[in-house]
Amino acid sequence: MRFLGNIIWLLFGGLAIAIEYFAASIVLFVTIIGIPFGLQTIKLGVLAIWPFGNEVVQTDRTSGCLSTLMNIIWFFVGGFWIMITHFFFAILLFITIIGIPWGMQHVKLAGLALTPFGRDIVPKN
Repeated sequence: MRFLGNIIWLLFGGLAIAIEYFAASIVLFVTIIGIPFGLQTIKLGVLAIWPFGNEVVQTDRTSGCLSTLMNIIWFFVGGFWIMITHFFFAILLFITIIGIPWGMQHVKLAGLALTPFGRDIVPKN
């Protein structure tokens, strides 16, 4: 079922979202300051390609205040707008009964888009 959900996700917008994340990461890699943010957009892009069967967890590594500071910068630079976009698509999908699983994936992406530093993507068991 996860495989089928991922294929439908890719066909109906998941691939476009992932391409946007990867393009943004290339732009962010141009500057030295943008490299950490580019790595986080790659993380978002990887989850956008294959969201079913993966989950977002807090990392065991304690980067402490650096992770918090980077999340605050990320929030003001674009994380808030990415989160709003994912919530908008989630609400549209929740309106239909059949779209609920894909709406839940947008909610998962919204949570990661809001604070990506200090989180990892791991396969569900």
